[in-house]
Amino acid sequence: MVRTEIVQSLWSGYGEIVRVTLRAAKEPSVVVKWVDPPTTASHPRGWSGAAGHARKLRSYQVEECFYTGWLPAPERGHRTARCWFAGALADGSHRFVLEDLDAAGFRERSDLSITPAQLRACLAWLANFHARFLGREPEGLWPVGTYWHLATRQDELGAMKDPDLRAAAEPLDELLNGCRFRTLVHGDAKVANFCFGADGVAAVDFQYVGGGAGIKDVAYLLSSCLSDAECEAQAERWLAVYFAALRAALGREVDADAVEAEWRGLYPAAWADFHRFLDGWAVDHWKIHSYTRRMTQEALAAWPSR
Repeated sequence: MVRTEIVQSLWSGYGEIVRVTLRAAKEPSVVVKWVDPPTTASHPRGWSGAAGHARKLRSYQVEECFYTGWLPAPERGHRTARCWFAGALADGSHRFVLEDLDAAGFRERSDLSITPAQLRACLAWLANFHARFLGREPEGLWPVGTYWHLATRQDELGAMKDPDLRAAAEPLDELLNGCRFRTLVHGDAKVANFCFGADGVAAVDFQYVGGGAGIKDVAYLLSSCLSDAECEAQAERWLAVYFAALRAALGREVDADAVEAEWRGLYPAAWADFHRFLDGWAVDHWKIHSYTRRMTQEALAAWPSR
């Protein structure tokens, strides 16, 4: 085999993703996610403290569990990269040998900008994913999915500037986690984690997959690709797109009306929960705009009565 290119470095110096060409193999190339955790001595700039380090290490264990025990068949509705190998090595590093989605026809990437057709495809992917795992317990995964969930973000909670939002952090967390209809959430469903092609869309990066209400993925996706003005003008339209796809994926055996009613009701809380994280992590972040604040105020006005 010949290592051909570095695709990207992992967050905080935890390794890299490389594309490898193969000779005399069924696949012309694979993508290898090479996780080599830093230490305070070897990577001081990448060190994020004991809590952050432990969270990242756990995230790679979760990703390994997802690829080896949960990964669905590569269906069009919720396409993922096939996994040829996922495991920890003796030195504490992890290796993931994955299908090269570029070679599979999913070459297009976006970061912040996205076309309406691409956003529709992402929402359909989430709807199919949420429908597939509705009611399943997240064994081996995060009990609560998403990289910002409160139990793992106590440092950010302590750094929050908004006293009202800080006081509501635990009630909001309990509200979201106590939902009747739980599924698996992707946990980091930003635009950059979707790969687009003529055959639809595929998702990558399952470090923070776990249990929860599917609407958390939807709110986070919209926050990653829509501006303040676009959220105000388009969010309801995109929610309708998501719930239409979810209904189609759930089938008749599930009370789709009840699922939609609960998750729609939790939509402001999902925004407020992410706002809580941002307030303690990067209070001047561009995602904290008037729509975010409006959703948070709606959630804060509702939670004391629940």
